[in-house]
Amino acid sequence: MTQSSTHPVTLFTGQWADLPLEEVARLASSWGYDGLEIACSGEHLDVWRAANDAVYLRERLEILERYNLKVYAISNHLTGQAVCDNPIDFRHQAIVRSKVWGDGEAEGVRQRAAEELKLTAVVARQLGVDTIVGFTGSSIWRYVAMFPPVSAEVIEAGFADFARRWNPILDVFDSEGVRFAHEVHPSEIAYDYWTSVRTLEAIDHREAFGFNWDPSHMMWQNIDPVAFIADFADRIYHVDCKDTRLRTPNGRNGVLGSHLAWGDLHRGWDFVSTGRGDVPWDDSFRALRAIGYSGPISVEWEDAGMDRLHGAAEAVKFVRSLLWSVPGASFDAAFSN
Repeated sequence: MTQSSTHPVTLFTGQWADLPLEEVARLASSWGYDGLEIACSGEHLDVWRAANDAVYLRERLEILERYNLKVYAISNHLTGQAVCDNPIDFRHQAIVRSKVWGDGEAEGVRQRAAEELKLTAVVARQLGVDTIVGFTGSSIWRYVAMFPPVSAEVIEAGFADFARRWNPILDVFDSEGVRFAHEVHPSEIAYDYWTSVRTLEAIDHREAFGFNWDPSHMMWQNIDPVAFIADFADRIYHVDCKDTRLRTPNGRNGVLGSHLAWGDLHRGWDFVSTGRGDVPWDDSFRALRAIGYSGPISVEWEDAGMDRLHGAAEAVKFVRSLLWSVPGASFDAAFSN
């Protein structure tokens, strides 16, 4: 007797924000996805409007219903980036809504970004969603090279700044009954294994804050994505499947990317379509089963060398190949007879 997997397979819409949500839903449905991880960017979901316009929110859901899709998580990576970042500059103006940018004064941008994250929790509850995926930003990422020298007190102040800014946001998450799944990613407060440990410590391990397991950013940092699942078993709140291909070391192509464009052959690594890189997917999915993860599996598609229409259609098939049924009894139970 076997037990079938119940994980819905979804498509993250962040890389498709140039298309209307209806077109993304139509494509995802035609490829066989179960739902969407909807990004709060582009035309896909405006949480400022959704929080006060029930008709607009219903229209968003009706788009998915027309294509037999559901929303299992929403993402607000881009606005989350502005909550803690220092400096706030032209890069943020390009990714946040004009309502958040305002006059561009840095602290005002951070405060309005925090307000949007709070609204995102409200909208998530209205959508029946209990997980929001995103970034936190960081006031100390700029010190990652630790030169010119930076004192331990400066780094500690950065984690304290994160806690001061995010605890009020997480209070709203708690009141709405939703969780934040932070994507461990360079330029965030938690970007590798030990900064993830320290980030949880900074907010006293409150349950509203966990992780979006995305192995692609772990691979090039030499972080074991399978061990991350095991060690943070109670904090894996969401799963994004994005792949990374590590090129054979040649003494020239470094892990920091050399300010080269995606797809440049002089890079030491690149994001590739899910299933075409070096992420140990089989071991990872076995680990996710072992910790009892039961949430959605979301495809975050990025590949500079492949058309996205081809890649997204291929990726859902690859992910489904990993969702095999699990046995209802030990494989050696037959010997007991």
